[in-house]
Amino acid sequence: MTVGEMLVATVPMARTLNLAFLETTPERAVVRLPDQADYHNHVGGPHAGAMFTLAESASGAIVIAAFGDQMSRAVPLAVKAEIGYKKLAVGEVTATATLGRPIADVVAELDAGQRPEFPVAIEITRADGAVTGEMTVVWTLRPNG
Repeated sequence: MTVGEMLVATVPMARTLNLAFLETTPERAVVRLPDQADYHNHVGGPHAGAMFTLAESASGAIVIAAFGDQMSRAVPLAVKAEIGYKKLAVGEVTATATLGRPIADVVAELDAGQRPEFPVAIEITRADGAVTGEMTVVWTLRPNG
């Protein structure tokens, strides 16, 4: 099962919004929100809440791809998120997430008994490439037990 398939199977909001996980690697996650009238706002584009969920889902995908091998000893949790809406989004939108710290550094903190935190930066673009939003989600790996 791919990271995207796993998230669609286990995260109801990903299914509800019909998110498409196009790429999920430890270096990058790309997730698309199709244009769906049921999730439009008052100006005919994707609702801000749908775009937030899209970006947060892309951040979760990269976290699973980067740290999936650590899941037996730690659970990933979002600590905080900040989003900025830059331009009007219309049509389908795509979120591209990148990890803000080297994987080895995060794992080394976990190995040292710490609860590492790390940012994931997400850029939301519309089909013409214009950036419609930017989001940062800070994640942690909470050790089990």
